[in-house]
Amino acid sequence: MGGLIEPQPAQQDESGRIWTFVGLGVAIVVIVVAVLAIVGRSGRTVRQPPPAYAASLKLTDLKMSAAENFVGATVTYLDGKITNSGDKTVTRAIVQATFMNSLGQVVQRETLPIHVLTSGPSGGIYTDVVDLSAAPLAPGQSRPFRLTLEHISADWNHAAPELKIVDVATK
Repeated sequence: MGGLIEPQPAQQDESGRIWTFVGLGVAIVVIVVAVLAIVGRSGRTVRQPPPAYAASLKLTDLKMSAAENFVGATVTYLDGKITNSGDKTVTRAIVQATFMNSLGQVVQRETLPIHVLTSGPSGGIYTDVVDLSAAPLAPGQSRPFRLTLEHISADWNHAAPELKIVDVATK
């Protein structure tokens, strides 16, 4: 009768294999998380230097305004003047606008193309907002520009954002 109560050796082997697979699965997950953490951390610390021609572009006379669009949402405009003090014609300029809170912490970063304001074809009082590719900025030329922001963080301190030119195309 003793043979009916004895445990089967095959059941003990399957239980050990399951725990081995569970342990391997946990180890793989830990390794993947560690690799993602290292890659994510190194990606944040790498900073691209500004393009060389960015030093030839000056952004001045910054003014902020807000308006309500046709669906009732508030749109914020950042207007200013861009001056090309270099020797090439600028066909594209991209800026990074950094918004801070009252503690000086970054609450939002936006990367936006600079659009310049031009008079209509008849030279009237109406202005058009166009891309620099349609109205390039010649050497020595200044022109009003506009950045359009559809949303700004509620934690923003309402000061003008820090603007940094991150991309420039010239011809």
